[in-house]
Amino acid sequence: MEKKIPTNTITRDIKDLAAPTGNIYETVVILAKRANQIALAEKKELAKKLEDFRGERDTMDEVFENKEQIEISKYYERQPKPDLVAISEFEDGELYYRVAQEDGAA
Repeated sequence: MEKKIPTNTITRDIKDLAAPTGNIYETVVILAKRANQIALAEKKELAKKLEDFRGERDTMDEVFENKEQIEISKYYERQPKPDLVAISEFEDGELYYRVAQEDGAA
């Protein structure tokens, strides 16, 4: 079963987001790092799919393949934004994170 993630921004209670870490700033850092990971993975996936369209082609092939490129791009545009995916994963307890221990030595 595929998880339903909203494709547009929704209002969230900041206290609920801060609850797992106890600090809203730590939560924001965790979410930002995860969103960056998701965005990078999507960018690599898209680049790999579009790589097939590079090279020399005659004009009729270009028109057909341009339509395919547009469909691939539209698919990615319809996907939920990386920050919304990260928030959903965080709220559902699907993210693993740890707080780095500070060294006591000065």
